[in-house]
Amino acid sequence: MTTERWALGGDLSVARIGYGAMKLTGWPRGERPARETALAILRRAVELGVDHIDTSHYYARDGVAANELIREALHPYPDGLVIVTKVGALVEGSDLPLPAAEKTGLTPDGLRRGVEANLRSLGVDRLDVVNLRMGDLDRSATSLAGPLETLLALRDEGLIRHLGVSNVTAAELAEARAIAPIACVQNLYNLSRRDDDPLVDACAEAGIAYVPYFPVGGFQPITAGRLDTVAARHGASVSQVALAWLLARSPNILAIPGTGTPAHLEENIAAGELKLSPEDLADLG
Repeated sequence: MTTERWALGGDLSVARIGYGAMKLTGWPRGERPARETALAILRRAVELGVDHIDTSHYYARDGVAANELIREALHPYPDGLVIVTKVGALVEGSDLPLPAAEKTGLTPDGLRRGVEANLRSLGVDRLDVVNLRMGDLDRSATSLAGPLETLLALRDEGLIRHLGVSNVTAAELAEARAIAPIACVQNLYNLSRRDDDPLVDACAEAGIAYVPYFPVGGFQPITAGRLDTVAARHGASVSQVALAWLLARSPNILAIPGTGTPAHLEENIAAGELKLSPEDLADLG
């Protein structure tokens, strides 16, 4: 585990490699581990020093819910464990074709229900960090101001400690920061998907954590070849090099790779010890 840390919201210190719980449920589609394996992965992650777990009440399929697994495996939660949740627009669901302003997850009632569902399923009185996820479609006519103000009111009620935003543009982040302090941004970003390079740097300058999703996925052939070269040089896996690149990219990047296998969990966490040389970084581009 890396010894490097970041203070989410200025006061929640976490290691820069955490764990994303979505794969424990196979949501929205895909394979998932057996229940006992999922519980063992969560417990082992904490044993290895993970103190930042990313989850959501959305992450549930066929009666298997990430929040409930986290609660069963880890409650009462150890001191210092930070659980980050998500509310807002669904990735898949009955409201997907609707304009963003009409998505049930982004309405005041939908946001409150989402926060309350996370509180209930995790068994806590206050959520450490809640990310507002904006939708994928019909974004031009929708402001995040209304949904964020709803979450700010819930924070003022004592239900939320810090707010973050997910799936946002630089302009939307600026809009969000004018409404409330923002602890983190969660967007698509990895070695081969670097459209957010300017946003990563802007977040670093502002003291905001940047938490990439799909941190090791979707590599194009030329990128994969470069990864293979650097991985062979270090006797490491491609995934480990991809994670190490993220950690080297900027000190505000927090990686939350998910997995459904104990061996892959150990491999991901070990990536925190992999230090890429200037030659490695040049080769990766």
